[in-house]
Amino acid sequence: MRIQKIYLETTLFNFYFDEDRDAHADTVRLFEDIAQGKYDAYTSIYVVNELAAAPSIKREKMIGLIEQYRIEVLPANKEADRLADIYIEQGIIPAKYKTDGIHIAIASINNLGIIISMNFQHIVKRKVKMGTGAINILHNYPTTEILTPMEVNEYEI
Repeated sequence: MRIQKIYLETTLFNFYFDEDRDAHADTVRLFEDIAQGKYDAYTSIYVVNELAAAPSIKREKMIGLIEQYRIEVLPANKEADRLADIYIEQGIIPAKYKTDGIHIAIASINNLGIIISMNFQHIVKRKVKMGTGAINILHNYPTTEILTPMEVNEYEI
């Protein structure tokens, strides 16, 4: 059986420690599934850079999850940067939030089947899911499914 490759976007590292958020339990469960080998988990240097900007109390804990759960960190990539620019040019991602587009692009070019996020403003939206999928197909990249931890746990991908 093939293990599903997933990309963890920045918001998940925050939700892991924010016990007051509705998705906290589902996020922790996802990380536990990663530890049990259910998924091959990836993130990127873009996520690490965003986490590094967090308040110091939380920063080390969130970055520590990457090592604790053996999450592979993908390097910066010009191809992902270019694809994110296309998302912006097509009005799918606002230019101000290019990094959100890069998260989707880096998952796509690395053939990761799913990006998991709690960013409902710029990633987990119907327009973004459909738009990035169409752009990826037009530019010969695989589509990447965008899900929340709740959807992952509910459907047991």
